[in-house]
Amino acid sequence: MGQMIPDLAATSRATTTKIKPNGTSNGINTAGKKCQHDPTFTQKVIAATGPNANPRLAQIFPSLVRHLHDFAREVNLTVGEWSAAVDFLNDCGKMSSDRRNETQLLCDILGLESLVDEITSKQLATSTTQTPSAILGPFYRSDAPFLPNGTSIVQGLSPSVSWYEKALEDSAFLSGKVLSTDGKPIENAVVDVWHTAPNGLYEQQDSDQPEMNFRGRFRTDQQGRYALYALRPVPYPIPDDGPAGRLLGLLDRHPNRPGHIHFIVSAEGHRALTTQLYDSRDRWVDDDAVFAVKDELVVRFEPREGDPGARWELGYDFILGRC
Repeated sequence: MGQMIPDLAATSRATTTKIKPNGTSNGINTAGKKCQHDPTFTQKVIAATGPNANPRLAQIFPSLVRHLHDFAREVNLTVGEWSAAVDFLNDCGKMSSDRRNETQLLCDILGLESLVDEITSKQLATSTTQTPSAILGPFYRSDAPFLPNGTSIVQGLSPSVSWYEKALEDSAFLSGKVLSTDGKPIENAVVDVWHTAPNGLYEQQDSDQPEMNFRGRFRTDQQGRYALYALRPVPYPIPDDGPAGRLLGLLDRHPNRPGHIHFIVSAEGHRALTTQLYDSRDRWVDDDAVFAVKDELVVRFEPREGDPGARWELGYDFILGRC
């Protein structure tokens, strides 16, 4: 199963070179003409939708079917290739859990999640001043602990940790405000934040990290302010030990993401914002494996003086659109 795509390539090579008696090679006429397909087939599939179908599904399903069928005809998709693709998607599902979403990771490397995020954000935007959104990613956990403003999301840091020195070097203080599009501060907004350890792993990927390490939720004060200690983020490769990683390899693509910090910022009467902030120092800012970087979300950390808990600081205000 793990070799399904390489096997597919071999299967494809074997089947496409076999010439059939009628002068065709697996659906392709050897004289350069494609075999004819039933021109009414796609419409029959679309027409099978019943009158009581879900309205949104009935609206979009015809387009989905047409694109899928046109793709199959355009590339002369074989049964072996289709079967391998089904196995590939099944493998993504089998590897997915509440700690890792492999199917979502596949959508990320295809650029689909970033595209859908962009479409949705433009549809829902009520102001051009809103902070841009970015993808959720496959490693979000919804039950991170609430922490007091000004505390740290870094747990269990000691000299025995392999990345201890790197954590000290990249220690950072993050602060700012959550504002409405009219510039007014939003009290009691929730700032949900998470990022990887200096080894590039989220805590659910790393058995040596404490539960919920580098994760926390903070509530803004009356002035809409939030503050926390975290780390300056590091680049990391997305997991390549599953189907999505195999696909990257077959496409001769790198798996690297620039250093970033995830946020979900929410408040009553406003649209929740899912976004990421990217460190401007990172070489992968201009070559993100999942195509999620936006210029407005690239930030610059500055040296912090007089604080034994942080060598860097970042001030960033989030602006939420109203519902």
